[in-house]
Amino acid sequence: MGRLTQRRKVTRLLRDQETGAVTTRTRADTLAAEEPLEIRLGGEPFSVTMRTPGHDFELAAGFLVSEGIVRSPEELRGLRYCAGTDEQGNQTYNVLDADLDPLLVSMRTSIRERRNVVTTSACGICGTTSIDAVEKTLPPGPPEGPSLNISAETLLQLPDTLRESQNIFEKTGGVHAAGLFDGDGRLLCLREDVGRHNAVDKVVGWALTAGELPLSGTVLQVSGRASFELVQKAALAGIEMLSAVGAPSSLAADLAERSGLTLAGFSRGRSVNLYTHAHRVCEQDASLQGIAGR
Repeated sequence: MGRLTQRRKVTRLLRDQETGAVTTRTRADTLAAEEPLEIRLGGEPFSVTMRTPGHDFELAAGFLVSEGIVRSPEELRGLRYCAGTDEQGNQTYNVLDADLDPLLVSMRTSIRERRNVVTTSACGICGTTSIDAVEKTLPPGPPEGPSLNISAETLLQLPDTLRESQNIFEKTGGVHAAGLFDGDGRLLCLREDVGRHNAVDKVVGWALTAGELPLSGTVLQVSGRASFELVQKAALAGIEMLSAVGAPSSLAADLAERSGLTLAGFSRGRSVNLYTHAHRVCEQDASLQGIAGR
């Protein structure tokens, strides 16, 4: 797995259920890697995010989409690793420079407030001073292209499909996942990262570089909760539905309502709550009719 994971010696404490005695054992454990990635625009520092190395170009591309700076592949002329070495002088691959089309994005970069802060793996929106400024980046109206229509049965199967496809989580238990699905439940793209926002950015970056934006007719299934920022990222990418294993925040639900996104939470295989725009889910039987209102 390379730099995706790291082996570390740990001391494990184990209490006997019958005697209460505690024993110790030294063993090797596998951890998910976490390293900083600096993103530069035309050589100028823009942001630093803490991430699991891998799919870095997709992460940077998706991040620029989420910032409202890039909207099409033509606006991102290239990405490359640049200066960044360790104490031994080896390339760390922790600094990326984005080459943007100046004619298309200069105005957006000038009006977007630059963060210049560390984005942690727990919070991707830290450093943005105005929620209103974030919402202004959302495209007006519903996404173009085929509309999403998904059955309740298919929606309920997505968390299990996501979990079964997580290779890094299987080894470490320490990463989030974001999976993009079509209305028939086919997995189109899956990415893992210590940061849930990074996992989503990697999926969006994959779509940008593949020329698939906007992602109309798709569902984004995430392994954690649904935050305001994840709703924003999904809406900017043209995704029609965000489904989370955990709970949504009130701000996430408000933004989903205004942006026309279907927001699902507590998707646990047998039940799911639909918080906004439930019309995209086919109520094939009476068992779902009560879900949307809960």
